[in-house]
Amino acid sequence: MTATNAPNALTKWKSNSMKLLAGPMPTPLLPLDLEWMRITRMSDPAAIITPMLKRSNDRKVANAVSPNGKTPTIANTFGLPAGKAFSCPGATSICESVCYAGKLEKVYKGVRAVLLHNWELLRNADQPTMVNLIEDMIADFKKDCVKRNAKMLFRIHWDGDFFNDTYAYAWKTVIENNTDVQFWVYTRVKSAALILKDISNLSLYYSTDDENKETGHELKRDNGIRLAYLGKTFAMTESVMKELTGKPGAKCPENNKSIPLISTNGSACVSCGLCVYGKADIRFSATKK
Repeated sequence: MTATNAPNALTKWKSNSMKLLAGPMPTPLLPLDLEWMRITRMSDPAAIITPMLKRSNDRKVANAVSPNGKTPTIANTFGLPAGKAFSCPGATSICESVCYAGKLEKVYKGVRAVLLHNWELLRNADQPTMVNLIEDMIADFKKDCVKRNAKMLFRIHWDGDFFNDTYAYAWKTVIENNTDVQFWVYTRVKSAALILKDISNLSLYYSTDDENKETGHELKRDNGIRLAYLGKTFAMTESVMKELTGKPGAKCPENNKSIPLISTNGSACVSCGLCVYGKADIRFSATKK
């Protein structure tokens, strides 16, 4: 195991290095290859070694891009494994059939490994532990933004969802503690939407389709929560959105192929801004037509 002499250093960690560890371990080691660890009091024989959550890069949501406009330069999103067996208790058969994030998990082993790493750290944790893990992740994100003079925009769950209320409350605490960050998230979990509503620096959307649109209508009517509706075509989504909200809502311009996924102008989500800042109910087409 290698590291610098700095306190709270990050170091690469491999599971076959367990025999090198000494001192207290506040978070139990897991049967995973936990690559990133935070080491506190490096010079102390009783150094504390804590696993960290891993952020992800996503070209569509990036808050900072390379000069050629092709890649993100800051990891400004976070994910968990998709599906009802993991972090998506509110998944519908419609969303599961078109879930692009779930498909990426199957194609790219490295992506899957990152998501499982995060899942194993969070799924059985208590709320204070969840808060600490997420706070550390956001603190590192903010450092990256300061270093690159980038807007602090963070997309929660490019993959996955709020798997229980304890986890949703942990995120609520972190969001409210970091008012200099603008967060945005989509969820299919009704209880999570109610827990997270009315936070000034969070743009919250309830993701809906024909299977859960009654819940979406209720959340919109009673709590004013924004809706993100998914249908087969934009024509179909417009008529349903009018039923749910009384207005047609806005088409996602990237989904509608009117702006690129990423360019020198930034990522699609950040250059558009509709969802990032909760400006309108939004419509997505499964066929992009």
